[in-house]
Amino acid sequence: MNKFLSVVLMAALFYGCTSAPKKENKAEANNEMKNKVEEFAPFRLTTDLSVLTENEKKMLPLLLEAAQIMDDIFWTQAYGDKNELFTEGLDEYTKKFLKINYGPWERLKNNEPFIEGVGAKPAGANFYPVDMTKEEFDAWDEPAKTSLYTIIRRDENGNLMAVPYHQEWKDQVFKASGLILQATAMAEDPGLKNYLEKRAQALLNDEYYESDVAWMDMKNNTIEFIVGPIENYEDQLYGYKTAYESFILIKDKEWSEKLEKYAAFLPGLQKALPCEPPYKNETPGIDSDMNVYDAIYYAGDCNAGSKTIAINLPNDEKVREDKGSRKLQLKNSMQAKFDKILVPIADLLIAEDQRKHVKFDAFFENTMFHEVAHGLGLGNTLDKSTTVREALKDAYTSIEESKADILGLWCVYQLNEMGEMGEKEMMDNFVTFMAGIFRSVRFGAASAHGKANMMRFYYFQETGAFERDAATGTYRVDFEKMKEAMFSLSNLVLKIQGDGDYETAKQMLKEKGFIREELQKDLDRIGETGIPRDIVFEQGTEILGIK
Repeated sequence: MNKFLSVVLMAALFYGCTSAPKKENKAEANNEMKNKVEEFAPFRLTTDLSVLTENEKKMLPLLLEAAQIMDDIFWTQAYGDKNELFTEGLDEYTKKFLKINYGPWERLKNNEPFIEGVGAKPAGANFYPVDMTKEEFDAWDEPAKTSLYTIIRRDENGNLMAVPYHQEWKDQVFKASGLILQATAMAEDPGLKNYLEKRAQALLNDEYYESDVAWMDMKNNTIEFIVGPIENYEDQLYGYKTAYESFILIKDKEWSEKLEKYAAFLPGLQKALPCEPPYKNETPGIDSDMNVYDAIYYAGDCNAGSKTIAINLPNDEKVREDKGSRKLQLKNSMQAKFDKILVPIADLLIAEDQRKHVKFDAFFENTMFHEVAHGLGLGNTLDKSTTVREALKDAYTSIEESKADILGLWCVYQLNEMGEMGEKEMMDNFVTFMAGIFRSVRFGAASAHGKANMMRFYYFQETGAFERDAATGTYRVDFEKMKEAMFSLSNLVLKIQGDGDYETAKQMLKEKGFIREELQKDLDRIGETGIPRDIVFEQGTEILGIK
């Protein structure tokens, strides 16, 4: 057994999980891997590249190569040396499933190991020494230990040390930075050129504020390139460490124009939040904008397990306070999930007479305003002693996703009440939202989005927002009770964040952040019909037809 797997087995002692069960024979194992891979519906990431100038087309191969470097770094953050996994004789389906999960743990099944001999996935992934205890970390007097951009290792004497990302992955980020600078030379849009220059530098020193501001200032670019260590979902030990990723997107200008007006409503939405005044006593940045894109490449964290269909960045609370945030809707990925997953789930689990309310426009709106809602509420606790992210620690991502989900629905409701959503039937959004819970809850308890959906499902159940017909196994939304639950859950989550109430957040996760027996039976029915769990991308230069 290789060294890393030996260490991972040791981790099972710390995290209390067993290793993957042995298979009776190789054929059985291969068949199981085939079934697992086929739970992900293939989808080609492409779009009409004729909207790009010749220089923009020449930029793409450089950006794709830089994105692939982010992918390679993420492998080491999530697992370690991937070459230790891809051994000779490994069958094609096991290889595919390893790539989907970026490691030997099934992300959409509570990170259960699927390779024989592999123990539990460390809660801190590969960001921390696998033998490090929380007590050791908490007692360590080192300010850099909680940095978003340091990896924790042991020195030659066995003591903990914090290594900056740009040092740990010096060669990789240097190469990526150089590729981005080459692309910068061909960038015709001044905003894009400025951002790429600053982002290339940020990769070399882990100082991202200026490049985040430059990213916020871009308005007219057709190519969108997101790159670097951004989200902290992978660190489930503390939620401190960010993971490398990259998106390459092409703006859909026609769809984007439809959304322009909504950015102006952000300050008003903040003031109208359904909570006590102190919990909305911040002003979102006025430069926030919304745009629609076709994705042509995902790399690293965003490509692991369930696929992102919308983006709200930057995460830096200071940038959000100064400049706001940008909301990017990935229309082609979103349409794929709606067609291949959400509609079939609704046909199975939503009451027959309410299925007419499951619509793509409602799915798009719910998803779009989920991202808007990330920028609402408080970034700092009421007493200003710390950020909400720091106060809620490992519970932050699940609580934040729960906030964005329920407040996103409230945003649609509020704007509709104001007459800003056109001819809209709010029941479409409620029923589509309910169907969306079954889609996302399948991501499992290892996913912040999965936990957020579980908490919301049980909150809705307790408040009567839906009823389940035992005879048909279908769910019916009660409009008025759903509306009441939307208001009360929004208030609850905003209060937890404003108070920095870690204990209540953890208790909520403990009580509602798992799948109970009745819900599991319905999820099993989804699986038995062959409805995909998620999508997997066919992407890259060949798919795009570029060299």
